Amino acid sequence: MQGKKVSKPIVRISIISIALAVIVNLITIAVVTGFQQEVRQKISGFGAHIFVMAAGENTVYESEAIRGDQEFISSIENDAEVKSIYPVGYKPVLFQSEKNEVSYTLPNGKDTMEIQQDVFGAIIKGVDENYNWEFFKNYLKEGKLPDFKKEAENNFILISQKLSNDLHYSVGDTVVAFFVKNQPVRRAFVVSGIYSTGLEEFDKKIAIGNLKHVQELNDWGIKASIDIADTLYEGQLIIKADVTGGNGNFRYDWGKGYEEFAGFLLCPFRDTTIRLIASDYYVNINATDEETSLADTAYLKITIDGLGRSFCDVQHDDFDEIERTYLNDDGSKFSIKASQKTIKFEAIDGKGSSHNYVGGFEIMLNDWSTLDATFKRIKKKIDFIPNQYDELLMTTSIKDNQREIFVWLDFLDINVVIILVLMILIGIINMGSALLVLILIRSNFIGMMKAMGATNWSIRKIFLIQATFLISRGMIWGNIIGLGICFAQKYLGIFKLNPEVYYLSEVPIELTFSHWLILNAGTLLVCVLALILPSIVITRISPVKAIKFD
Repeated sequence: MQGKKVSKPIVRISIISIALAVIVNLITIAVVTGFQQEVRQKISGFGAHIFVMAAGENTVYESEAIRGDQEFISSIENDAEVKSIYPVGYKPVLFQSEKNEVSYTLPNGKDTMEIQQDVFGAIIKGVDENYNWEFFKNYLKEGKLPDFKKEAENNFILISQKLSNDLHYSVGDTVVAFFVKNQPVRRAFVVSGIYSTGLEEFDKKIAIGNLKHVQELNDWGIKASIDIADTLYEGQLIIKADVTGGNGNFRYDWGKGYEEFAGFLLCPFRDTTIRLIASDYYVNINATDEETSLADTAYLKITIDGLGRSFCDVQHDDFDEIERTYLNDDGSKFSIKASQKTIKFEAIDGKGSSHNYVGGFEIMLNDWSTLDATFKRIKKKIDFIPNQYDELLMTTSIKDNQREIFVWLDFLDINVVIILVLMILIGIINMGSALLVLILIRSNFIGMMKAMGATNWSIRKIFLIQATFLISRGMIWGNIIGLGICFAQKYLGIFKLNPEVYYLSEVPIELTFSHWLILNAGTLLVCVLALILPSIVITRISPVKAIKFD
């Protein structure tokens, strides 16, 4: 009876220590696995697993434009590990908030009200009509996802809950946006939907819009139009080109090949059509082998009504102003009075070549575990191999683009190993102590068994089996409590996090059957094997002394 009183609390402590080890290890694995998986999945949703862009760029957000019709697209689409590939483009933007009434009390005690408007910087990610919306569909809070296949929704935009709160915008509101170019550009977008991933770092800066807007705002390609100056020069019209995009070093083809003159003088006597082909160049204005933007073509149709003299036949000052009569709302059609004649103009702007360019290509994979192997395979096909347009491209993985975050996630694996080892060591030490106590209080039994001819190993097995039984009891309780806490957190979200620090709004849980099985089997095996060493004490017990001691 005295032996039982001594051993009972020690056995309980050992069972509790095993249970705690299982609880802590289960929760640690579930939280770390869930955290890594959740962060990886959300970061990949914002930026894909693999990104293809112009070689030499440091960030996907400011990459140089490349052609959108790349030959490698079909081969990548046929890769078994690739889920999808689609073009994207990025453009920094300043969003202006709605007017917000702020009330406060002045030092003299009077209440006053002030109208405030804030400006928030973000990045518009431009996508086309084939973009895979699966990720944002899972985190959509209000409204709907934009459908860029519909012309009516080309101006729609998807913003985060964070931006919505800061800007005071709701679904259906018109968002005012400013873009920095040679001159600031103001655009208006309609809020189609509001999402919230809980990944605060990305939610507050990413809005999803139409790729067409990003292509135009980034001045990719060439955009050409023909305009007429508001003054005459010696009685003649000044025809001039208005070209944007490219590298800013433009060349103009008015029908006789490329030249550097952006305009010319014209005194129209009959109906005519002026054609302009505009492109850019680097060194030689007539070079055809330089890497330049795709050219754009614009037209100006001129129609003359009436008889008699034109302003070309009349003496003028060097610069006389002309008065336009606009014939439509957008100003592309207008007329001017030329003495006894009326000259009508119709400017047909070029469609621009911006739609031929993208910022890069996002590649989504079916399985995260295949990222490294698939990345190496795609890298060999693309990196620094001149394509059909003599472009040099390179591939980057999500691990490269978000290196700091993934280095941090990898450090979590080391923390898991440390916690697992420490908790199992604590369990082993407590079980070892309990086993030694059990052996000491049953030394008489051991002596009698040896006197009857039992071997040391057969006696050690008896105590090891008893220890295994105690370990199993502790593991059962540990699994019940540990799994209960994990399921409660997974489905109820009891424990919250600061998303600005941890990238997530609540503690994530992800525990697979394989992880659970390996943890339990490993714990049982390691603990039992570790107890073989303290069981050696049995071999040192003499039957004579043990029985005499009794």
